[in-house]
Amino acid sequence: MHKRSFKLIGYTGILLLVLAGCRVAAPPPLPEEKKIPDEFLPKADSSASRIDSTSAGNFHWNIFYTDSLLKNLIDTVLKHNQDQVIALQRVEIMNQQVFQRRAAFLPAVQGVISGGLDRFGEYTMNGVGNYDMNLSPNLKEDQKVPNPVPDLFVGIRSQWEIDLWGKLKAQKKAAMARLLAAENGRKFITTQLVSQVASLYYELAAVDIELDIVQTNIKLQQQALEVVKIQKEGGRATELAVQQFEAQLYRTQTLEWVMKQEMVAIENELNFLANQFDAPVKRTKFAFQDVHPAPLPVGFPADVLFQRPDVQEAGYVLEASKADIKAIRAAFLPALTLQPMIGLHTYNAAKWFSPESLALGVAGGLTAPLLNRRQLKADYRIATAEQLAAFASYQKSLVGAYNEVSTLMNGWSNLSKQFYLKEKEFNVLSKAVQTARDLYVGGYANYLEVITAQKGVLDAELELVETRLKMMQAKVNLYRALGGGWQ
Repeated sequence: MHKRSFKLIGYTGILLLVLAGCRVAAPPPLPEEKKIPDEFLPKADSSASRIDSTSAGNFHWNIFYTDSLLKNLIDTVLKHNQDQVIALQRVEIMNQQVFQRRAAFLPAVQGVISGGLDRFGEYTMNGVGNYDMNLSPNLKEDQKVPNPVPDLFVGIRSQWEIDLWGKLKAQKKAAMARLLAAENGRKFITTQLVSQVASLYYELAAVDIELDIVQTNIKLQQQALEVVKIQKEGGRATELAVQQFEAQLYRTQTLEWVMKQEMVAIENELNFLANQFDAPVKRTKFAFQDVHPAPLPVGFPADVLFQRPDVQEAGYVLEASKADIKAIRAAFLPALTLQPMIGLHTYNAAKWFSPESLALGVAGGLTAPLLNRRQLKADYRIATAEQLAAFASYQKSLVGAYNEVSTLMNGWSNLSKQFYLKEKEFNVLSKAVQTARDLYVGGYANYLEVITAQKGVLDAELELVETRLKMMQAKVNLYRALGGGWQ
């Protein structure tokens, strides 16, 4: 009866350990994913891009961009940019965490050399037991237990957690997902850098063109001012006319220094991206003045969106959060740990390294959380909240990516129409300037009409350059939005 009671208590204890971890609520279901549209729908008569089975985002940046100086600049930035270095180190950190999780499946093995000395009292269980055992005729002299008793061990001890419920597997899966997320984060930084460098390069080229335009207009306005001064001396113009032409000249000369400062700022921004100090930026003169961007193949949304590294990164973060929940749920269940050992163990120093001292053994145990379940529950709620946040981020990245591509597709088309009309405006105003000057010299127009015409053609020409710049930057941004640049 007594033995049966002890067995019953033992089995009951084991059962309680198992049941203690079984009451784990299932995670709440994730919201339904939004359906990705079958294709990008251009607004109105957009012709800036075309729907194709392939996407420009699949092109390597070295092929997409044809300007050799721009390609050299991109290559320099990608090699030396500090954000790239940081991203690579993040990938390496996640890679090492994967190794850590893989190693958790293996036993932790330790080499051990230990020694101790115990002196037992004559009225202790060990003291009496050793004394009585030493009186046995079956013992050899060198087998008798001395007092004090040395405890000498050299060998290997290990601890091995058996993955009964998939906790270690889930932790490894979460680490792998975070590694892939970090790798896509690095790719996303690369796409951003390629896009940023190209955009700044074209902006610098635009300032070059605008500076030439302004300097040309300064010369023309200086000539016009000289004509007005001569006319004043001949009584055909007033001092007010001279002052107006002179003021317009000063305004245009101010623009020249504004543009020179813009040039310095853009070059320094490119130097910052390349992690270098005050180096001149080589660029092709008039890099895009005669370039008419062709429509880009866009591809289908499902392919394009999953080509984007930021969408991929958000997806892997979501996968990691799902694995985290599985690992935490498994932590509620009993854990089985084995502790094998093998070595030379003795109390007789003379026999320490003899075959008779060889000892081996294994111990095992089931452990289940009891008093720390509240902490595990808190970890579980945190993981659940992180999963919902990761799902929201993933959905946000999908919707944002689709709308960004749609915006850039239509924006490029609209910019093409703007450029067409702005070019017509400039051509008309260029003729108007010459007409105003001829009429003024002939006495059929006043100086204000000449000044207005000169200001109008300068503004129109600068706006024409800005519109072309926006077209080139729209092409750059659409390439980035399609997931291009990291290849």
